[in-house]
Order: sequence, then C-alpha cells, then structure tokens
Amino acid sequence: MKAAVLGEGGIEIREVAKPTPGPNEVSIRVRASSLNRADLLVASGHQHGRVGGVGARIGLECAGEVEDVGREVTNFKPGDRVMGSAPGGFAEYAVTDVGRVHRIPGNNMTYEQAACLPVALQTMHNAVVTAGRLKRGETLLIQGASSGVGLMGMQIGKLMGAALVMGTSTNAARRARLNEYGCDIAIDTSKPDWPEDVKKATDGKGVDLIVDMVSAPVANGNLEAAKILGRIVNVGRLGGMKGEFDFDKHALKRIDYIGVTFRTRTPEEVREIVRALRADLWPAVESGKLSLPIYKTYKLADIGEALAVMRANQHFGKIVIAVA
Repeated sequence: MKAAVLGEGGIEIREVAKPTPGPNEVSIRVRASSLNRADLLVASGHQHGRVGGVGARIGLECAGEVEDVGREVTNFKPGDRVMGSAPGGFAEYAVTDVGRVHRIPGNNMTYEQAACLPVALQTMHNAVVTAGRLKRGETLLIQGASSGVGLMGMQIGKLMGAALVMGTSTNAARRARLNEYGCDIAIDTSKPDWPEDVKKATDGKGVDLIVDMVSAPVANGNLEAAKILGRIVNVGRLGGMKGEFDFDKHALKRIDYIGVTFRTRTPEEVREIVRALRADLWPAVESGKLSLPIYKTYKLADIGEALAVMRANQHFGKIVIAVA
C-alpha cells in the first residue's frame, strides 16, 4: 500500500506493508485524512510520543470504510463507514484501537468532512469539559482559535453552556470569521494590552477558563486575563515550548494550570475520553451542529505541499488529504 513516510530528505510516498489489526483494533480503508500540527513535528524529524525518526509514518486521523477487525471487536464490521484518530493516517490503510473509532453519522457527511473531526473532538472535549471543568454560565477563552482544534473548542464551549466565548487570533481576516464558530468576542493577541480586552468583556473579573494552543508568548497574558481561581488548560505550543512565566501572578490568583496530551495516555484512558465526548457531543455531530471548515484538499502525492501550507500558517480550518 502507499503511505507517507519520513525519509532522509523529507516526506516520501512509499510502498509499505499493509497493516493488520490486533485483537482490539480496526483496519480502515482510508478515503481521507486531515493534517494536525503534530504532523509538522514528525515531518521535521522530531519525536511526537512514540512516533518519530526516519521511517516514521505520519498522520493522526482519517475516515473511510472498515476493512477488517480484530477477533475481540464486535461493534464494527467490514464496510462500515467510520472515522477515527489513527496513527499513520496518511496512507491507503490505517489500523487503530477500536475505542478511537466512530461511525460516520448518516449518509450526508463526506469522508473529507469526517476526517476533520476525531482529533478536534477528542482534544477539545477533554480540554474544555473534563480537564477544564467548564460549568454552564462560565466564560471561556480559546487561544489559537482559528486552528481546527480551536474552532471546535469554541463550538463545544457554546454547546456546553458557556455564557461568553472568546477566541484569539493575530490575523484580522481570521478573527473576522471566528463568530461563525461560536465566538462572541474576537481578541487580537498581537496587542500588548490584550488581557485588558478580556477583563473588559468580563466586567473586570477575568475569564473562568482559558484553553491555550499557543503557550510561550501568551503565558503571562493568560495569567493576567484569568480570574481569581480561574483555570488554564495547556493543549498546544504553537508559539514555542518555553517562555517566561509569572509564578507570583499564578499564585496570587490561585489559578489551576493544567497540562494535557494524548501522548502519555493508555488505550483505556483514550476510550474513556471518547465515551465521554460521545455522551455529550454526538447528537450535535449527527445534526451537523459541530463541524469544521475545509481550507483545501490535496492528493496523497501532494502531502509535501499540504504540509508547507500548514507550516506557513495562513489557513483557516482544516487541510485535508484525499487518499482515494
């Protein structure tokens, strides 16, 4: 089968062995996949969890039909239309744990649309609802809101009853579109005093919950923008892995600063995350209330170009790979 693999000179499309599912796994005939920021790390030669180095297959999520199932899998069968988070998803076939797989609802959702959802749903339900403990009537700020994960986070916040949803972007054109995806107030974090805009929007109190995909350059601004006893959930580090942190401000406001990642989670933990998101979000997925825009679709052979577009950070929403 054809798959995107990291070679000595960058990403290559190679012929590799077709994977076979283990006892609790599902094999998917991939029709579409979508890009995530972690794919850039692996494509650049860095490690992402257990994946990395020359020979690594890239891709985190896909959609297609079930090709085969492991002997202990009873809830899926060959031919089912499915989507899921799956390692090595930029390929003609991918294998993943059964707990990461969802049926594609109805017949109207395309494979391209479905391939955009699994990682965003898992990541942001966990960040906003489970780790972030959002309560109905609270305020929410999403840092890096124009990314696919960010757009989903704002929608989930609104769905779960946030009284005010704010989203950040340093790009004016992208800020102008955030209201299409649950944002009440768009914040420009290129302004040095952007935390004052957040406090003004919250009657001077600060925001209850910040979900941060940016980190380093906004870390101290987050502390300033958060209310006393607020929560900050660190999801991504688009702005850098390290930066200054005002420990005194953190202590004065008694802020819960919470780190989340899927890289150190067991299959059982991921299955529980998927179970929880389905309980809260699946009716909205089925109705189309939760969705993500597709910026552009590329062929598998053009994966290098797609990664370059993501690296340039000029897109709004998801970049998709049509595999077949």
